[in-house]
Amino acid sequence: MNKDLEHLKILSIFYYVVGVLIALFSCIPIIHLFMGLMFLTMDIPTKPGQPEFPQTAFGLAFTIIPLIFILGGWTLAVMTIVAGRKLSKQTNYTFCFVIAAILCAFMPFGTVLGVFTIIVLLRDSVKQLFERGASPSGFQGPNSPYNWK
Repeated sequence: MNKDLEHLKILSIFYYVVGVLIALFSCIPIIHLFMGLMFLTMDIPTKPGQPEFPQTAFGLAFTIIPLIFILGGWTLAVMTIVAGRKLSKQTNYTFCFVIAAILCAFMPFGTVLGVFTIIVLLRDSVKQLFERGASPSGFQGPNSPYNWK
């Protein structure tokens, strides 16, 4: 039982680290977002006889697609950090399991973290910890009867 708590604590720390890394890497498309905004706001002159540059279409594509990647990455980062918190509190088993499965798609750190989390979460002793870890009010204070640590 003590070993399981230690594994969950270590996993939760790595979830915080990977969540921050995901948030940082999700900021890379900001360069493309600024390029798209530049296409939308600037006027590109064309030479006579030359076809007109589809500036608005490029601007929209370079604005909308990076926004989707940035917001999706930040959402995954927040969900990863929340899953780390829930792992440390031994609550929301299904949420933690789903986030671990999603993280398996993000190589290399997410894959390693997701696989190790799934291995730990599949133990019967860890499932029992999650069943006992959730208090009815959602609060686990030091004097809570649901605090099994």
